[in-house]
Amino acid sequence: MQELVIEAQVKNLEKVNDFIHGILSDVQCPNRAIMQIDLIIEEIFVNVASYAYPESTGLVIIQSEVKKNPLSITLKFIDTGIKYNPLANEDPDLTLSAEERQIGGLGIYLVKNMVDEISYDYSDGQNILTLTKTLN
Repeated sequence: MQELVIEAQVKNLEKVNDFIHGILSDVQCPNRAIMQIDLIIEEIFVNVASYAYPESTGLVIIQSEVKKNPLSITLKFIDTGIKYNPLANEDPDLTLSAEERQIGGLGIYLVKNMVDEISYDYSDGQNILTLTKTLN
């Protein structure tokens, strides 16, 4: 398992992507999966950076583990910001037009549909969002 501890600021998204790309460069990861991982990271990290610490700036711990058979990556996003379970919200009603739908929720819906497993836990004052995605 590899770990990155970084300030929860949108400007650090590129550093987070570099961290994950460095891990994925060691395995034969298809470009399509890399693009999906980038979108997942952007959605989760930017949400934490934007909403978890409204009064100040806090840290995000990103843990990554690659397994070989089948080739998959597990990402954990851990923060001590406001308690928030993104999985508790109802999925957006995609049958409605963009004007009719409520604002928010589409990003996590897309993430849920791009990963094989996703779970949320709140423990010891920490939000822990764990995602696993098969890479081939």
